[in-house]
Amino acid sequence: MPGPGPGPADDRAGQALVERALARATGRLPHHEDRPEQRAMALAVASAIKRRRHLVVQAGTGTGKSLAYLVPALALGARVVVSTATKALQDQLARRDLPHLARSLGGRVSFAVLKGRSNYVCAQRVAEVKGGDAQLEQLELGEEDWSPRPRSALAREVRRLVEWASKTANGDRAELPWEPSPLAWAQLSVSPRECPGASECPSGRACFAEAARRRANEADVVIVNTHLYASHLALGEAGLLPPHDVVVFDEAHEVEDIVTAALGTELGAARLGGLARACRRLVDQEAAEAVAQAAVHLGVALAAHKDRALPRPLAGPGTEQLAGALLQARERVNQLLSQLRAASKQAASKQAGGAKPAATARLARAQQSAARLVEELAAVLDLPDDQVAWVEGPPHALVLRTAPVDVGQVLRARLWEPEGLEEGPTAVLTSATVPPRLGERLGLAAGAFDERDVGSPFAYGDQALLYCPLHLPDPRSEHFELAMHDELVALIEAAGGRTLALFTSWRATEAAVAAARQRLGWPVLAQWELPKPKLLARFSAEEHSCLFATMGFWQGVDVPGPSLSLVTIDRIPFPRPDDPLLQARRARLGPRAFELIDLPRAATLLAQGAGRLVRSKSDRGVVAVFDRRLGKAPYRWELVRAMPPMRRSRDRAEVEAFLRALP
Repeated sequence: MPGPGPGPADDRAGQALVERALARATGRLPHHEDRPEQRAMALAVASAIKRRRHLVVQAGTGTGKSLAYLVPALALGARVVVSTATKALQDQLARRDLPHLARSLGGRVSFAVLKGRSNYVCAQRVAEVKGGDAQLEQLELGEEDWSPRPRSALAREVRRLVEWASKTANGDRAELPWEPSPLAWAQLSVSPRECPGASECPSGRACFAEAARRRANEADVVIVNTHLYASHLALGEAGLLPPHDVVVFDEAHEVEDIVTAALGTELGAARLGGLARACRRLVDQEAAEAVAQAAVHLGVALAAHKDRALPRPLAGPGTEQLAGALLQARERVNQLLSQLRAASKQAASKQAGGAKPAATARLARAQQSAARLVEELAAVLDLPDDQVAWVEGPPHALVLRTAPVDVGQVLRARLWEPEGLEEGPTAVLTSATVPPRLGERLGLAAGAFDERDVGSPFAYGDQALLYCPLHLPDPRSEHFELAMHDELVALIEAAGGRTLALFTSWRATEAAVAAARQRLGWPVLAQWELPKPKLLARFSAEEHSCLFATMGFWQGVDVPGPSLSLVTIDRIPFPRPDDPLLQARRARLGPRAFELIDLPRAATLLAQGAGRLVRSKSDRGVVAVFDRRLGKAPYRWELVRAMPPMRRSRDRAEVEAFLRALP
């Protein structure tokens, strides 16, 4: 990789090299068009790589940002890890962008996709089923819920998976031509918590997950999800990924939440119960039953703390029962672990004498899972000050979660400055919507990174109108909902249907669907009526239909063309004030909490929702935000600046005329 501190001549030569490579790559695309924004981003990425200086870059919809970061990295000889938040983007990179780039650069690009271990079929568990040693009624360790299925139906599905496993080259679940049930897949996969590692597994040499890691070790570009990258950071020097010069966080607005979740823990009664079930036929029944009883006690204790942060010390007033349940769970799992270790030694001796390795392998998995559980129970009981713990989930599947309060501090220690900035990879953080102060929130030191906004190829000022009706009541008023329904119906009528109506809660969505169906002649589709892909397909196909949905549809909806001319948003999507993790972060930040937590999150999600409207150069329409705070609050410009640069209006008559004039 080029060294730091290039001179002007080197810099110009590098830019010329990148421009030529980008021209080759884009010139061979169907329907190619010149994109100045893409070129500007590619040159910014090239400069960041040459100077070894982190880059935060906002690239609006339609920029073509994947080529804008891949081309300069490969042209400059850098080894790259691309970390994405969604499988859709992983698939786009692996199936479209990188094969095209390899062809345009003369086949000199090698790439690999690396996923978490549970995404690959386990060769050892397949061998156990084929050898008749599998117990198909057992669940994968940690399964949250189980409703018994007919054994014959489960066995048929597992046999089908076994047949596929004997033919697949990669063992990747995504390559299956059908979608298996979670229970069937659990019989033939392992989680990182229970895998003992290739060296301890009889089928280690045939392991699909290990083969994927070997391919990643040899590739120029490795595609992972951000959760896996966070797991790599958590392992320190023994990380999951090969050494790399550059890491690209695509969909960078998701990084903070994903890393927070990945670096935390999750403990619940179901996980204890899963371990007990898996061990009943491996060790003394009494030891497994003791863990099952501890699971029941833990479930009862968790219920008393639902949706609340847990105080420190955990054994203090009000938490004695929970602390006792956790201590009991650790003791019972420790006892089970001792029995598993003893049984493993006996099984190893028998195997040396010619016995089948299946029992040894099952014991190794159970032992690994029990050991991880003991570690995590101990960590929760002695929670450090920089972690927060809380209880959440439905009543039948409550879990105790922990997470770092300041994820930026963790990233600073493990990524940005591991042992001096020069030794870490150069990071490119990019998204169509970059949250305000993203670098600060992720722990990047002031002055250690550059920020760019390369814009978008769309002419938002001509194509879109942003409407905020200031005459509506405050959204916290009891009169808001009915007035908002009136405004919503009037705009939909002007648009001739063709509306994506986004809401901040299920209750608000349900109320709006009921009101709209009474008053509109256009079809109103509700989020809960069909799976998301089918719902979007119908919405796109039926031009005058409307789609009412909540948070799952604020992102990942791409409906270009006349089927979508109006996007409405009921309220500014501020995060819940009672979220335990955010409460802990607010307490740490003090007066800056609203500025650094609530406002950036709301601005990012608002921009994501508004971004559903214009998806091509021919799209035109209106984004209507029914929350008057967007036009009146002191912080309104922070929100407006985060959204696409649309022309703005407060006049409903103007907006209705704009909608009616659309072709």
